[in-house]
Amino acid sequence: MTQTSDNVTWLTQEAYNQLRAELEYLSGPARTEIAAKIAAAREEGDLRENGGYHAAKEEQGKQELRVRQLTQLLEHAKVGEAPTQSGVVAPGMVVTIAFDGDEDDTLDFLLASREYASSDIETYSPQSPLGSGVNGKKVGEDAQYELPNGKKASVRILDAKPYSG
Repeated sequence: MTQTSDNVTWLTQEAYNQLRAELEYLSGPARTEIAAKIAAAREEGDLRENGGYHAAKEEQGKQELRVRQLTQLLEHAKVGEAPTQSGVVAPGMVVTIAFDGDEDDTLDFLLASREYASSDIETYSPQSPLGSGVNGKKVGEDAQYELPNGKKASVRILDAKPYSG
């Protein structure tokens, strides 16, 4: 999991290794694959109307952006331990909140970097309005955050436990 503080991103060893492996793949074998796709599409002739060429170039651009993002993230990363203390909201925790204190209107989410977004559980960044509002709060406390329309919303922290994957 990650915890961002200024320009430092805290990662568990497992998360660091996973991101490093992705960077190595994108910087090596994936670059070779996309270069081959571009070369093959180029051989088809007129580039102005060559959909395969344009798709490969777009894919290459996205891949290079991801390489830059990972490089920057890992340059500023500090490796540490995942949170172990339940009851206090921190990055790497699964948080259960109740909207406006309504115990029937709840949401479970992982407070972590968007790098960990998955289909298993909704993920909110510690820098998001909700994430920054709940970060550091204890179970039973209320937290406020700003909605996109500028109004404030409040939630009650019902549970906070380490994410187990």
